[in-house]
Amino acid sequence: MNATPTAPRHRAYGATIGRIVPFVPALIPMAILVGIVVELLISSKLTNFGWGFWGSIWDPPSQWGIAVFIAGSFLTALPALFFAMAIGLGIAIASTTYLPGWITRWLDPFVDLLAGIPSIVYGIWGYLLVAPFFGSVINPALYAHIGFIPGFGGLAPRADGLGLPVGVFILTLMALPITTLLIRDALRSVPRDLWEAGLGLGATRWETVRHVAIPYGSRGILSAAFLGFGRAFGETVAIAMVLNVVASYPTNVYGSTGTMAAEMFLSLDSAFGNTQWLAALSEMALVLLAISLAVNIIGRRLVARIVTYEVPGL
Repeated sequence: MNATPTAPRHRAYGATIGRIVPFVPALIPMAILVGIVVELLISSKLTNFGWGFWGSIWDPPSQWGIAVFIAGSFLTALPALFFAMAIGLGIAIASTTYLPGWITRWLDPFVDLLAGIPSIVYGIWGYLLVAPFFGSVINPALYAHIGFIPGFGGLAPRADGLGLPVGVFILTLMALPITTLLIRDALRSVPRDLWEAGLGLGATRWETVRHVAIPYGSRGILSAAFLGFGRAFGETVAIAMVLNVVASYPTNVYGSTGTMAAEMFLSLDSAFGNTQWLAALSEMALVLLAISLAVNIIGRRLVARIVTYEVPGL
């Protein structure tokens, strides 16, 4: 009488399932990304993906050039990233090096809470308070005192203040929490022995920060730059409310332009009644997604190539 050994077979099946199941959650993000790309491709059918699509004339429903919105996205995101990194680095250095512990424990949560403010709140605040202040104080002062500098003269700024300065200001505040958090964590990851070694060799606190802490935390600082850029580059609601979105290049720093995200947000209602318009917005979304992915991939590769720490000369 031959009995079939079912128990070992069941154990083999269980082991196989046990090896497969952990891969399912890991594949979910990839599946979501693939689903988004496929849906955008189906919606757009790449009907407008010709030379004209990369032009600068956006005049629905006849012309669909998105170059002006690509340029506008960079014109708003890059200055905001510069200011957010500069301010975030200053806050991180102050909280990790100069300020007493009780002040940093009180101050750090307020910086972190800025990340939890909804973008619509930033937009309404910017539209009702910040833009009028820029329109009545900041922009006229810049125009009057440094108007001789190229880009700061020319057409007078708008009285309502809507335009690039307010847009960059709002994006800076929105990118500041993530940049500050990552830079602060990078500086706090520096081993205490390295701090003490730098100070023991006669370096000042600033010299120790500059030659020891910043090189050691360069990966975190670079990560902050790329994540901050992604935060500013893809912002939609707030920038749509304060930028005065138009399909044209700004004539000076006070002018208005448009971003891809803001234009998609503002045009979506109209596009639902026009198949070609909806296809153009879907293609614009593909371009925005491609740029965002490229920035993240390049950032990860650059971060991976940075040496964690190299003993510098103090």
